[in-house]
Amino acid sequence: MKIQELKPAVPWISVAVEDSEWEGIPANELRRIYEQILIIRRFEENLLEFSSGGLLHGPAHSSIGQEGAAVGCMSALQSDDKINGTHRMHHQFLAKALNYRTPRAYDPLSDNIPAELEDVVFRTLAEILGLTPGFGGGRGGSMHLKWDECGVLGSNAIVGGNIPHAVGYALAEKLRETGNIAVGFFGDGAIQNGAAYESFNLAALYRLPVVFFCENNLYAVSTHITEQTHEPRLSGRGVSLGIPGITVDGMDPIAVRMAVQYARKLMESNQGPVLIEAETYRYFHQSGPLTGSAFGYREKTEEDNWRQRDPLERTWGRMVTLGCVKESDRGGYDQRVQKLIQSVNAKLTETDSAGKVRLIPALWPDPSTVEVGIRGNTTNTVSSATRENPPQRENEMETIKFIDAISLAAREAMGRDPRIIILGEDVHRLKGGTAGATKGVADLFPERLFGTPICENGFCGMAIGAALNGLRPVVEIMYPDFVLGAADQLFNQAGKVRHMFGGEHPMPLIVRSRVSAGSGYGSQHSMDASGLFAMYPGWRIVAPSTPYDYIGLFNAALNSEDPVLIVEYGSLFQSKGLVPTQGLDYVVPFGKARIVRKGKACTVLTYGGSIPEVLAAVEMTGIDAEIIDLRTLDPTGIDLNTIENSLKLTNRIMIAEETTRGTSIGKHLVDRIQFECFDFLDNEILHVSGTHSSPVVSKVLERAALARREEFAQGLESLVR
Repeated sequence: MKIQELKPAVPWISVAVEDSEWEGIPANELRRIYEQILIIRRFEENLLEFSSGGLLHGPAHSSIGQEGAAVGCMSALQSDDKINGTHRMHHQFLAKALNYRTPRAYDPLSDNIPAELEDVVFRTLAEILGLTPGFGGGRGGSMHLKWDECGVLGSNAIVGGNIPHAVGYALAEKLRETGNIAVGFFGDGAIQNGAAYESFNLAALYRLPVVFFCENNLYAVSTHITEQTHEPRLSGRGVSLGIPGITVDGMDPIAVRMAVQYARKLMESNQGPVLIEAETYRYFHQSGPLTGSAFGYREKTEEDNWRQRDPLERTWGRMVTLGCVKESDRGGYDQRVQKLIQSVNAKLTETDSAGKVRLIPALWPDPSTVEVGIRGNTTNTVSSATRENPPQRENEMETIKFIDAISLAAREAMGRDPRIIILGEDVHRLKGGTAGATKGVADLFPERLFGTPICENGFCGMAIGAALNGLRPVVEIMYPDFVLGAADQLFNQAGKVRHMFGGEHPMPLIVRSRVSAGSGYGSQHSMDASGLFAMYPGWRIVAPSTPYDYIGLFNAALNSEDPVLIVEYGSLFQSKGLVPTQGLDYVVPFGKARIVRKGKACTVLTYGGSIPEVLAAVEMTGIDAEIIDLRTLDPTGIDLNTIENSLKLTNRIMIAEETTRGTSIGKHLVDRIQFECFDFLDNEILHVSGTHSSPVVSKVLERAALARREEFAQGLESLVR
C-alpha cells in the first residue's frame, strides 16, 4: 500500500505580531484602541452591578476579557462593512458603534470624550435595560442589538443562527460590487452547529467576502472545548472547504487587527471567505457576575493565568513602552470613562422615595405598543397597478398555464428590479427547476440565480442576510416538508426580526414551495405548511389559485417589507387562466379575497388547490353556496369584510381545505371568525379538512388522508339540510 499525504489547497496558519507592528500604528490610534477597550470594560462592569441590583431584566452575558478581539477587529474594518454576532455581543457592538461615531481627529490624550460616544453608550445601555431610548426601543435587550447605520445588522440569541446571515450580507456586497466585507462573530460552541458548516460551504462555493470570526473562549457555557470536539484547533474547520484558516491571540488587539487586515487581502484577491480563530477568555460565567470557577467547571488558577494576558493591561503596557502615554496618565483615562458611565446612569435611573435606585418609569415602553411592528403595513403592496380582478377586454388577455405564470412573474420582476435574486435546489437546471417554476431565468439573469446545495437552513439564512442588506431574495423550497430543516431561520429569525429589533426593520423575503399532496410522494413530501407559518405572525401567507392571482400576489410579495410564504399547489400547475398581455407589474393586494361563486345558502371559505374540489361538491349537491377564495391565509391578514358581508346573507359557514388537520389553516380561521363574526352565525362553524394522518404512498390511504369533493359535499349537506 502506497500512502501519500494530502495537503490543503489553502493556507492554515497562525499569526503573531512583532514589536515593529505595534510601533507602526499612530499613537493617537493606539490611544483610541485603549480607550475603547476601557469603555467596554467599565460598561460591562457597570452592567453586572445593574444585574446584581435587580435593575436588569434578563441575562447579562458579559464579554469581559474578550474586548481586545472586538476592538482589534473593528479597527481593521470600514464603517460600511457589515457585522453580526451572538448573544454575547456587547463588546463587538460597542466597538463598531464607537468607531463609527468617533470624530476623525479625536485623540484621548488631549480631547474630552465626544458627546457622540456618550450617546452610543447611553443608547446601548438603554436597550439592554429594555428602555425606549435604546436602539430597538428596548425590545431587543442584551441579545438582540442592531444599528444598521453603523453596520451592525443584528446580534442573535440562537447559537449559530447569525452565521448564515453574514454570508447573505457578503452576497449582497459582492453583487453590488461595493468592496465591503462582512464579519460574522460566534464562539467555540456555535462552530459545532450545523448552520456553521452550511454557511462555510455556501460562502466558499460562491467566493463571498466574509470573515468567519470565532472567539474561542474554551467554554460553551460550562462544556470545555475538548468535550465538544476531538479537534480543538478550530481555525482548521474550513480548510477542507477551501477556506483559509488563521489562529491568532485574541487577547492582543493588534494581533487581531493584523489578522483581519490579512484576511481582507486574501478576500480582495478573490479567494473567498476566511476563518479566524481568536483564542480568548471570558472572565465570568455564561451570565452574571460570578466566575466560572464558582460553578466548579474550571479552576481558579486557569482564570488567574488568563488574566495575566488581559488586553487592557497589555495595551496600556505597550503604549507606555512606546511612549504613547505616561504611566501617570492612566488615572485620568479611568476617571474620564467612569464619568461617562455615571452620566449615562444618571439619564436612566433615579432614586425613589425610599432611597432605592430604580429605572426611570417614564422610559419604559408603552405596554399598548406590544404588538406594534410585528409586521409592516401594506402601503408598499398597493399602487396604481393594483387590480384585484382581471381586465374584461379579451384582446388584453392571453391564456397560460399556472406553472408558466410562476416563471413569467419571476422573469418580469427580475427585469424590473436588480435587487431580486432567486435561490434554491436545482433552480438553475432542468429547464426551470424540478417543476419548471424558474424556466427561462437562467438565460436572462444567470448572475442572480443560485442553485444551492441541499442545505435549507443555510441557504434560507443566507437569503435572510441578503434581505437585511438590501436585496429581495426569492427562495424556492422544493417541498414544504423541507421547511422544517430551516425552522430556526424561517421562524426564529425571519418571522421575528422586525418586531424584536423595534418594529422598523424590513424583512423582504419570499419563500415559495409546492404542495404535492395527492401525487404519491408520501409523508415527508406532501405537507401544506400554511398552518405552521401561521403560528408566527410576522409571516404573510398567500395561496394563489389562478395564473392571474399568482402574478399579482407575487408582485405584492415583492413590494412587501415582510416575509411572505407563497403556497403553490401542484394540482393546479397544469390548469389554465387569463393574464394580461402587457403590464405584468400589477398587484393583487394582500387581504383581499375573491368571490368565486355567489350564493345564498351558506358561505364556504377555501383556497388554493381545494377550490376545484369545492366547486365540484357544490355541483354534486346542488346547494347554492357562496364560495370565497381567501387568497391571503395568515390569520391577521384574512379578508374579514368579505367574510362578514357573506355571512350577513347566509348565516352559515364551512371552512373547506384538502390538507391534513395538523398543519391546516382552518383552526386559525375558526378562531378569528368566531370572535369577529359571531353575531352573524346561526350555526357552529364547520371545518372540513383531511385527517390527522399525513398522506402516505399507498394511493387509497393517501386519498383517505385528504379531504376532497366527497367530504366537502357531505359537509355542505350537514350544514344546510
